[in-house]
Amino acid sequence: MKVAVVGATGLVGTKMLQVLEERNFPVSELIPVASEKSVGKKVRFKGKEFAVVSADDAIAAKPAVALFSAGGNTSLVWAPKFAAAGITVIDNSSAWRMDPSKKLVVPELNADALGKEDKIIANPNCSTIQMVVALNPLHKKYKIKRIVVSTYQSVTGTGVKAVNQLQNERKGITGEMAYKYPIDLNVIPQIDVFLDNGYTKEEMKMVNETRKIMRDDSIRVTATTVRIPVMGGHSESVNVEFEKDFDLREVRELLTASAGIVVVDDPAKQEYPMPKDAHNRDEVFVGRLRRDETQPNTLNMWIVSDNLRKGAATNAVQIAEYLLEKGLI
Repeated sequence: MKVAVVGATGLVGTKMLQVLEERNFPVSELIPVASEKSVGKKVRFKGKEFAVVSADDAIAAKPAVALFSAGGNTSLVWAPKFAAAGITVIDNSSAWRMDPSKKLVVPELNADALGKEDKIIANPNCSTIQMVVALNPLHKKYKIKRIVVSTYQSVTGTGVKAVNQLQNERKGITGEMAYKYPIDLNVIPQIDVFLDNGYTKEEMKMVNETRKIMRDDSIRVTATTVRIPVMGGHSESVNVEFEKDFDLREVRELLTASAGIVVVDDPAKQEYPMPKDAHNRDEVFVGRLRRDETQPNTLNMWIVSDNLRKGAATNAVQIAEYLLEKGLI
């Protein structure tokens, strides 16, 4: 099983290598790929060093699957070239997510939609993934009408430049800025560019991707996405209105019984999910479960997950695992 990782030297690409190793994905040959300036650099995998190659050389090596995390423009150019060579691409950028001909996959929800013909598979936005994993078992039982979500997103979602900005500011060092404003001791209520409707691109990703993944265009979603000076993972405050009423005890039972979800919800002990607890974990953590007392059939919940793992690398590897299990690669 030859596996290419495109963007292998970046934050998510590095995490993909780590997750492939941890989950013992059967890699017979690793093909790390990055930009031309990184060709020849070494990455470590399973105790060995592998030289970074160009995308052209990776295609020539004919891997079975290529995990992409090199940005949307790179994916738009190269994913079709890999796919044309018979290589299954699992793409972590936003390039293909809303393409009606491409599947947008969170394995716990909709991997059953995949077939042999799917050569470019989209990995959803990190903040969308953790939310839909937590909401899916509740949607099946009570049917979601409307979601109001505010996110508190880690600087790691922006990349190395943002991590360096935060660390530099904490040390009092002037350096390159990933954001227009300081991020340490601050929150920035903008992720990605503003659109004509006043929402940011990140906010509209959550709206559109949620409907596509959950296969239900009737779900109404409104989002506010915020960057905070944290590195462990993304947090979300979610207010969800259902068509049917719910019992809080049953909500906890449904969440606890669902794969990939950990319920941390004990107000008496001040126990609730936090980014530092989700860091380097693959699960989605849920807590602060309580009724919205202002309207019927509405639940408040707090959702936390490591955005580089379940929000990116782990979800992509899980898609590859499903394809392998079903004989689709």
